[in-house]
Amino acid sequence: MSNQRFDIAVIGAGSGGLTVAAAAAQFGQRVVLFEKSEMGGDCLNTGCVPSKALLAAAKQAQAMRSGAQFGIAAVEPQVDFAAVRAHVKRAIAAIAPNDSQERFEKLGVTVVRAAAAFRDARTLVADGVPYEARRIVISTGSRAAVPPIPGLSDIPYLTNETIFENETLPEHLIIIGGGPIGLEMAQAHRRLGSRVTVIEGAEPLGKDDPELTAVVLAKLKAEGIVIHARTAVASVSQDSGGIAVETGAGVITGSHLLVATGRKPNIEGLGLEAAGIAFTPRGVTVNAGLRTSNPCVYAVGDVAGGLQFTHVAGYHAGLVIRNALFGLPVKANAIIPWVTYTDPELAHAGLTEAQARDTHGTGIKVLRWPFHENDRAQAEGSTAGFVKVITTSGGRILGASIVGPQAGELIQPWVHAMSRKLKVGAMVSPVAPYPTRGEASRRAAITYFADYASNPVVRRVIRVISALRP
Repeated sequence: MSNQRFDIAVIGAGSGGLTVAAAAAQFGQRVVLFEKSEMGGDCLNTGCVPSKALLAAAKQAQAMRSGAQFGIAAVEPQVDFAAVRAHVKRAIAAIAPNDSQERFEKLGVTVVRAAAAFRDARTLVADGVPYEARRIVISTGSRAAVPPIPGLSDIPYLTNETIFENETLPEHLIIIGGGPIGLEMAQAHRRLGSRVTVIEGAEPLGKDDPELTAVVLAKLKAEGIVIHARTAVASVSQDSGGIAVETGAGVITGSHLLVATGRKPNIEGLGLEAAGIAFTPRGVTVNAGLRTSNPCVYAVGDVAGGLQFTHVAGYHAGLVIRNALFGLPVKANAIIPWVTYTDPELAHAGLTEAQARDTHGTGIKVLRWPFHENDRAQAEGSTAGFVKVITTSGGRILGASIVGPQAGELIQPWVHAMSRKLKVGAMVSPVAPYPTRGEASRRAAITYFADYASNPVVRRVIRVISALRP
């Protein structure tokens, strides 16, 4: 059988793969796209979209409980879990046409709904058919990492890939893992009516600044979520009461178990060795331009072994298009923000305070502005949280973190400023509309200049200027 020949072959129809395929096809390239499962990948079907839809339903339930401060009688919501699931599925269905096979075929992409594996450096085989391409992009994403806990393989458990298919609201959901996925699902299920216990072997949200995570964890605990930090899981089993999790703190029994202990790249079955592509358990090895050890092949998104976010995959895809189609030099070095979509949200970009101190020692400034000093936050009765910014002593912005409502939206100007290498003064100049939460970022930036008011040199300069003016 003769090879089918293409300019670009893409393995995996998640965010990164779809972006590459669409852009390449629109530039007139012959593109083949392989997907063995659902178009749209993890983000659309089992990740970002369903989780945020579930969180939105849970937020509505919580709003019904929280009206007393506004003079509105609090009521306990009647949760129809089947209807909640229908809302989640509607959200997926509304977005799915953008990622569908039909749309990509209309763009001119050849879509093959089968697994693809390398036969050699430039040839892939799917369903026994060889496909040759000048450039190949691996965009196979990642999946839930399941730890080797004794007894886990013998009991039913959920991951992010199966929890949205769960048809009954858990009576008591036990979650192993206190990262973003674990805590988002903890709050969503608690607000919908489940008892929730989270078990984390280290610190919950351990990759973020502990000063900010404390605000999130306090809110979760206030809502009734039990969090066991620095607690190891010894084993799990099933008994008449449901799922039993044995820890150093005792046995915890619940009706359902969610395992949310991280992700692992999807590299199995790709035949990477046949194409001379280096890889590790963390993913496919790439250089700064996202090329693998086979110069004809790129890897993007989760499978490339870096930060595992949908927006990273999209960013990677843009770099690959620039290099593969136009021969432009590229380097993956953008400022990457991340957000935990609990309530309050937790957003971060750049260096944390601890990282900045490790790198710059005492030559940094820490700027803060609390939301209880923000008029919009006061008007909405939601004042927990703050903006925290790290700069050098000279004003270069090293990092920003925000905890509070809409933190994911509020972090974006800081990402722009860091990406453009602007100094903190650039965040002071724009006029913020009043009243908005965005004012808190400007007020945090202004605190950089607070010392100037008491600086004796500045005061002498002001006196001289005042004396010289008529």
